[in-house]
Amino acid sequence: MKKHICDRLETLRKMMKEKGVMYYYITTADYHNSEYADDYFKEREFMSGFTGSNGNLLIEEDKAGLWTDGRYFIQAEKELEGTGITLFRMAEEGVPTVTEYLEQNMKDGDVLAFDGRTVNTRLGQQMEEIVEKKQGKILYQIDYVDDIWKERPTRKCNEVFTLDEKICGKTVAEKLDMVRAAMDKKNCQNLVLSKMDDIMWLFNIRGRDVECNPVALSYAVITKENSYLFLQENAVTEEVKSWIKGQPVVLMDYEKIMEFLQQQTWQGAVLLDEGNISYAIYKLVKESAEVIFGDNPTELLKAMKNEVELQMMREVYKKDSLVVCRFMKWLKENIGKIPMTELSAAEYMDHLRKNTEGFIDLSFPTICGYKENAAMMHYQATEDNHKELAPEGMLLIDCGGQYLGGTTDVTRTFALGPVSDEIKVHYTAVAMGMLRLSNAKFLYGCTGRNLDILARGPLWDMNIDYKCGTGHGIGYILNVHEGPQNVRWRFMEGMKEAVLEEGMVLSNEPGVYIADSHGIRTENIMVTKNAEKNGDGQFMCFENLTFAPIDLDLIDTTIMERKDIENLNRYHKKVYEKIAPLMTKEEAAWLKEVTREI
Repeated sequence: MKKHICDRLETLRKMMKEKGVMYYYITTADYHNSEYADDYFKEREFMSGFTGSNGNLLIEEDKAGLWTDGRYFIQAEKELEGTGITLFRMAEEGVPTVTEYLEQNMKDGDVLAFDGRTVNTRLGQQMEEIVEKKQGKILYQIDYVDDIWKERPTRKCNEVFTLDEKICGKTVAEKLDMVRAAMDKKNCQNLVLSKMDDIMWLFNIRGRDVECNPVALSYAVITKENSYLFLQENAVTEEVKSWIKGQPVVLMDYEKIMEFLQQQTWQGAVLLDEGNISYAIYKLVKESAEVIFGDNPTELLKAMKNEVELQMMREVYKKDSLVVCRFMKWLKENIGKIPMTELSAAEYMDHLRKNTEGFIDLSFPTICGYKENAAMMHYQATEDNHKELAPEGMLLIDCGGQYLGGTTDVTRTFALGPVSDEIKVHYTAVAMGMLRLSNAKFLYGCTGRNLDILARGPLWDMNIDYKCGTGHGIGYILNVHEGPQNVRWRFMEGMKEAVLEEGMVLSNEPGVYIADSHGIRTENIMVTKNAEKNGDGQFMCFENLTFAPIDLDLIDTTIMERKDIENLNRYHKKVYEKIAPLMTKEEAAWLKEVTREI
């Protein structure tokens, strides 16, 4: 495999030399800046061997670098070994960003090339400024990798399906009115959308073009008078065509988006989200229209779940929490008695979820890491590389589902047998932080930056940190990672910081990751709610959606404050109240024991 990577890099460098290109940049993204791209778009993985969901590759004549975040440092070190590609650990002290690296290393007259369909406008403009300073040149209509990738997978084109208004809570017409009202506030008469989950939300449709994300390859253009939806022709059934005829929507061919934008006679300014719209689209639109940069209105509207969506999610999360409880019971009762591996444990969890009413798909491939493998945040066991489980140490499992009524995400770490006292202390600190954040009361206007220390505090007291955010937004029958809301203390360039609004759904997932030793993560999902309002302002709180036990076999009460013990007991009481009615008598008796008061 490593030789293949070296051969591919050598071939690409020959192509660069022929065109006078000194730097070639490859992103993780597809044409829609998606976090998880379909196999067709995985050029960075093809050229580097790094399989993580976030990473960007810069290739030069005699070297190459890959930039990724703290979730993937351990994984990237292993996967890049022997390729000659240098790992740049994003946000670490002394590590330049890609743009800083280019500014420091490009010589006058150098040529930088990339596929402008896969680079967002913000980054494209930054690179443009650097190249102009160096009196160089950008080539953004080049895809060298396509010429090298002889057995490239075909681009997905699966049938889209519609969602009933009873599931969405609002009609397409109502959502378009909301979007146009937001456009008016920005003095924009037109909006170009390429973010697939935003488009799915706006038009009450879903697709199957990206693994685990129910989205369809699509674009949309919204004007004051019309809305245009661009879908692959073969993805649209006669039933969907008939449904669209009853909507205020003009159906267009996905392949015609660039031609449409080129021919469009714009009336007024065009709103583009520079962090999501591709550099190629931006360059085309700005030729014939005034461009105003701003967040897609759909992003915030989508993030603030309406009461129909929230009620559907509450029911879905109870069913999904039942899955986690049943997995925990099976795991605890069978470890050491039947053969188990990371793969078979993940498959059993997936089996339970797939047999749950309303299940559509997993929301991401299940992460199941035993002992030191759990220290890699997004570790994936494979047929060629996985561990057998034994009645000792810990198993971390991070998983979720797409249901007709919600998207779920949950992580639990379970003791399979004896663990060290240090591990128990780490586990307890993670549980304490998760529950402290769950029980937060805060004034409206706070962002996740204000709250992050509640989750990290018990770990920071021990001089321990985790190199990722504490929480991300969750979609509604959509992407498991959704913005603009999040919980983190540090915001890198391009990250959005949003006020926590009522109806926003967030993950809450502190952790400990000790390389070559152990990994711990405990993750619940919660929704932001209005609490009391008085002369001091509108107070806010969180409502838990996840009701799965925290493993008492790993709790060390000696490091807990009284309020932390009360938090845990109160949470476990709720777990029993919510889930026991869905269980058999035997299961309920087991649940009573594992959620006992301590």
